[in-house]
Amino acid sequence: MKAIIQPTKKYYRVLYLDTHHIRITGMLELIDTPKGIRPVKYRIRHTKSGGYRNTPSKDLVTHLRRARVHLTSRDKPFESFLQDLQIQFSYVSLCRFCLMDDRVTELDKKNAVTFGEHEEICMDCARKELRRELIHMGRLGRSALTHLDELLEKYRSVDRVLATIEPDRLSMGHTMYDRLEAHPVLKTLKIEELPFPHSFVSACGVEFLMPVQQLAVEAGLLYGKDLLVVSATASGKTFIGEMAGLKNYLEKRGRVLFLVPLVALAYQKYERFSQKYGHLTDVSIITGSSRIMVKENRRPANRNADAGILVATYEGIDHLMRLGESLSGIGTVIIDEVQMLEDRDRGHRVDGLISRMKFASPKAQYLYLSATIGHPKLLAAKLGCQLVRYDDRPVSLERYLIFTEREQKIPTERAFVAEEYNRVSEKGYHGQTIIFTNSRARCHIIAEKIGEGVAPYHAGLTHSERRLVEEKFEKGQLRAVVTTAALAAGVDFPASQVIFDSLAMGIEWLTVQEFQQMSGRAGRPDYHDLGKVVILAEPGGSYIRGSHLTEEEVAMGLLKGEMGEVAPQYTLEQSSELYVANAVICKGIRESMEKIEGTLVGETEPVEEVLLRKNLISLEKGNIRLSPLARVMAEHFIGVERLSRIMGLVHEMKDPLDILSDLECASDEEVAEEKNKKTSSGSDDAGRKKKRRGRRIKNR
Repeated sequence: MKAIIQPTKKYYRVLYLDTHHIRITGMLELIDTPKGIRPVKYRIRHTKSGGYRNTPSKDLVTHLRRARVHLTSRDKPFESFLQDLQIQFSYVSLCRFCLMDDRVTELDKKNAVTFGEHEEICMDCARKELRRELIHMGRLGRSALTHLDELLEKYRSVDRVLATIEPDRLSMGHTMYDRLEAHPVLKTLKIEELPFPHSFVSACGVEFLMPVQQLAVEAGLLYGKDLLVVSATASGKTFIGEMAGLKNYLEKRGRVLFLVPLVALAYQKYERFSQKYGHLTDVSIITGSSRIMVKENRRPANRNADAGILVATYEGIDHLMRLGESLSGIGTVIIDEVQMLEDRDRGHRVDGLISRMKFASPKAQYLYLSATIGHPKLLAAKLGCQLVRYDDRPVSLERYLIFTEREQKIPTERAFVAEEYNRVSEKGYHGQTIIFTNSRARCHIIAEKIGEGVAPYHAGLTHSERRLVEEKFEKGQLRAVVTTAALAAGVDFPASQVIFDSLAMGIEWLTVQEFQQMSGRAGRPDYHDLGKVVILAEPGGSYIRGSHLTEEEVAMGLLKGEMGEVAPQYTLEQSSELYVANAVICKGIRESMEKIEGTLVGETEPVEEVLLRKNLISLEKGNIRLSPLARVMAEHFIGVERLSRIMGLVHEMKDPLDILSDLECASDEEVAEEKNKKTSSGSDDAGRKKKRRGRRIKNR
């Protein structure tokens, strides 16, 4: 039998155990007598019986002599009492919470958890206390609770786990989810050791290759090989395009076309290429904007489509091609941010543009660049190129997960922005932050409440306003920018920290690919020693009507999730838009149409019968002839369903603004309807799509 002595402020508890089960509970007091410390008021209660009954003190001595005695803490009076009776004793660490429930749990390295400053309790009681503290936060998803339990197992501290849900007691170390370590920089070749024209070596400003650049060279970059390059942000992918493009151009194998998803990113590339290579060739820019002003001289940017280096947005160059204008003499095509193939709204256009470019410039070298692609080997096979993959980051990345209520997000962001800006890297740069949120209005709210040195940045600003923000950030004059996920995922802000104020992009939750792409903006090797990603997730929160997911559940899915295969399925609207655009490029020749469609990554729906029935196309000797309305579809990036709606509204309404308003409202309804379809279709539909993809790849 064991006897456990637990000192309290007023009395001593004595627990008599048979193995781990309490058989008898005793209570007593000690007094100092001339003969030494002696017990008084000894009462015991048997587990199966009700109340306490008074018991002679000599029974206590008898019980203690028969038992192995353990004290839960040091206590001089009781130790003196035991020593006078020559009773051996030892110390044992027990969970106080269990003792209050008449349970005994010994604490050791495997199950002890720190509670408060000095106390330890058992793991089961720690979980119960954690759940009790979480009640005020409302409903937490199972995945979030599992994550907190994992943190409890990892840190062995209730307070440290609570720090992830109580911003006022935050410590960055307490909220770290994981750390992605940087890889030591490998020894690489000097740029002058490679077969480049001397003029390029002098202009490029690079002495040694970075690891992924070395891998690209070894894969045949300088000998015309088409490559899919997948590597972390700031690992040197852009220069891979520069090496191939400038070498091909200077050696008379054709002009350089550098394609990007955003106007702001196009302008950044245009400026940098102009500064580096403007003395070697003309550098121009083509976007959907009517004009771009260069701040230094206030003159329009060069928009000559025949320049040696042509930087363009996807839609900018696609629009030229849809108008029937040819891009001659292209020797290198670089598609930056090729993960845009998975974009909900633009993926089919990027896919079609790549296929049409391959048809128009079949001898060009094609380079596809991305920081985040799911199953890149499969995508490389679909694109008909070789994969170059470098998984190591140039800068270590720490990821932090914090559960917090919505009203606490901005104060938390303010604290993190200030702390990061006060930190100066070994390279002499202040830490700067990108805050991603889900709306333009929220951008302004956050920027205003955080205060000085923080600016909003979104597509609603003018080009000059966005450019001013970019310049200030690059010069270190801003502590943070607050931006929408849709715009800044590809903009080159040299930030050390990324904060997710929201995990939604507009009215859709972020995908794993989008999240990883945005997270990759944190930490630049030329500026920072470390990158940080902070996720502020609201338990039970949702910005998306009809979604069964809550923000903390989405957070866990993004942190643990894996990117899927790039295998988009195009709707009738998207497929019909692709069809007419392809017909413009190949002048309706059936054989050429099939050639373009055979190089698409995604799978289209059959649309020819629909277009014939609506008199949008006709067949002449087996080839396709577009009607004027079909050419409008191609030029304005619309499909057959949107065209039909426009034609109907033209007959109903006279004011173009009313038509536009009706179209936009209808578009929002379509998004919600499409989302509901995807949710209700379930695994059977996913299985059918998978089978169709398999048959299509096999047929290719």
